[in-house]
Amino acid sequence: MRNDSSIILISEDIKGREIEKLKSEYKVKFYPSLWKEPLKLKESIKGVKALIVRNQTRVNSQLLQYADSLRVIGRVGAGVDNIDISAATSKMIAVCNTPEENSISVAELTMGLILALARKIPPADRSVKKGEWERWQYSGIELYGKTVGILGMGKIGYRVAKRAKAFGLKIVAYDEYLTESSLQITECEAELLSLEDVLKKSDIVSIHLPLTKETYHLIDYSKLSKMKKESFLINTSRGKIVCEDDLFRILKEKKIKGAALDVREKEPPGESPLHKLENVIFTPHIAAFTKEAQERVVSSAARDVAKMLRGEKPVHIVNREALPLLNH
Repeated sequence: MRNDSSIILISEDIKGREIEKLKSEYKVKFYPSLWKEPLKLKESIKGVKALIVRNQTRVNSQLLQYADSLRVIGRVGAGVDNIDISAATSKMIAVCNTPEENSISVAELTMGLILALARKIPPADRSVKKGEWERWQYSGIELYGKTVGILGMGKIGYRVAKRAKAFGLKIVAYDEYLTESSLQITECEAELLSLEDVLKKSDIVSIHLPLTKETYHLIDYSKLSKMKKESFLINTSRGKIVCEDDLFRILKEKKIKGAALDVREKEPPGESPLHKLENVIFTPHIAAFTKEAQERVVSSAARDVAKMLRGEKPVHIVNREALPLLNH
């Protein structure tokens, strides 16, 4: 029987089988572009029991002031930097995310970007389409025997490391929350180092960190200057971890070989001097956007929202302090 007293608001373009199931069981307000209209969003969230978002809806303390009935926020994706967790917890609003459902897709794109940089695939493709056949101009490097430095050995970083080992890459890692005996380190035969040492030793540096106050612009000119002259930087995590102005400067000075960015400081980025560089590859934040990953993350978020509305414990919760509301 449909429960029209529990209203679910979806403020972004989020679809899937589990969303359709929610629509059959609850009253669902689906406004895929609502995230673009903050004033309308504040009005729409009144009386809502559950909110489902991706990363574009800014769920800040100002918005939550209008959330008079909200019990759960379902984040379709792993990162929760667009949600004020402290403000949600203070209002006993549970925040559920999908911490590993898209990890495989992100790891696979990361490896694709590494290969594309190493073998100069995008410029070679453009050259052939112009009628050229400049084989020597596009000779690249082998990955075998090189060193990849992984910043953040969580669910995605670990999967990147496992795939990198299959290519014969050596693994060095930086992660403040792990020790030398942590599973992620021992299983990948990785060397756990300081951030500075990872940057110095790596032929490829791949970022897999959450965006926090500590990681904002973590990779600036000073850090980039520690990298090898022939090294590559990959970022499939959060754009604001890398200072793009500093990255442009370091590339223009030819102090690193190239970069690949799936995420940007501002999305969409608009005009950028980085776009004029041949040795930088861009994708529009698509690391998690495979058919399989999207089905998993949408289903996981929708199921946890439904569990919360039924008074059950969700599978994934960011702020466990908000769980006592299940007893009411």
